[in-house]
Amino acid sequence: MSTEDPIIEIRGLTKRYGSLAAVDAVDLDIRRGEFFALLGPSGCGKTTLLRMIAGLEMPTGGTIRLEGNDVSAVPVNKRPVNMVFQSYAVFPHMSVLDNVGYGLRIAGVTREETRHRAEEALALVKLAGYGARRPDQLSGGQRQRVALARALVKQPKVLLLDEPLSALDAKLREQMRLELVNLQDSVGITFVIVTHDQSEALSMADRIAVMDAGQVRQVAPPAELYEFPANRFVADFIGSVNLIEGQVESCDAGIVTLSCPDLPAPVVIRQQVTYATGTTAWLALRPEKIDITHEPDGDGTSNLAHGVVEEITYLGETSVYHVRVAPDVPLIKVSSANLDRVTRRRFTWGDNVHLSWTSECGVVLDR
Repeated sequence: MSTEDPIIEIRGLTKRYGSLAAVDAVDLDIRRGEFFALLGPSGCGKTTLLRMIAGLEMPTGGTIRLEGNDVSAVPVNKRPVNMVFQSYAVFPHMSVLDNVGYGLRIAGVTREETRHRAEEALALVKLAGYGARRPDQLSGGQRQRVALARALVKQPKVLLLDEPLSALDAKLREQMRLELVNLQDSVGITFVIVTHDQSEALSMADRIAVMDAGQVRQVAPPAELYEFPANRFVADFIGSVNLIEGQVESCDAGIVTLSCPDLPAPVVIRQQVTYATGTTAWLALRPEKIDITHEPDGDGTSNLAHGVVEEITYLGETSVYHVRVAPDVPLIKVSSANLDRVTRRRFTWGDNVHLSWTSECGVVLDR
């Protein structure tokens, strides 16, 4: 069976609480063996969707098929999935080994087989030799691995992870991201993770579904989501972006010309889209795609603007310059790498600067 075949097929899935649609007619395919992320702000419906896949919530409408079988009404303990919760839910009174083997014992697996499989699962998450310890003798990252081992020991078809790294500090979160990716690659089963952290989703997932108000706004690999967002919500939610309103002057042969009142000249963008003349649209332009200089630096084919530096945000490896290009309009954000090991900035408050970007750097969005 091809890895391109969906292991989970969701059609018209809806969950209502009274008049509120927490999940609103979602269609989604999740492929066999992929690391899939459900990404979105708090309250967008991503956790409710995950809980319906797990069987912890029953749908109001629609279907969930797992390996071709409709599991929409199948109880949670009869589904070939397992879930790792945000809180880990590790039993404090049990040893690590007993925690990992708990589900197998409940399922009636023999003591010897339970111990063997629990030790294998601990080795898989790099906790071999930790079986006799209690959870309060472990770090936060180690407790997270115990929760993973307990979920994996039953050999589920799909592993569901609900904000699994949110309780960890920043450095440990970064380390655990790599470990989760390597773990998923080694076990080869489908991982579905819920997160509100875009960097987490971008760095871990093969594909990401961006959700808003109970609906999926776009499904794509990380680079495609970032470089080619389908709408303003995705552009604004994934990374940092400048959204500049304008009107389409022309659209022909893969060239869109956008007239933006806040910019001194029409913007030219290479993009295979079809927009009618006069359509209201937005230029989505990532801060790192913009060159900032003290003197005009266009090559004759670049889009140009000029303005004054009003704010500076220092982020260590980069500085973000907030440039005023016209009165009473949002500042344009420009990200510039701090390549030299010096404390002085390339630009400072009040500097007159020139901005330029090529026609390949922006995206025009009409919604």
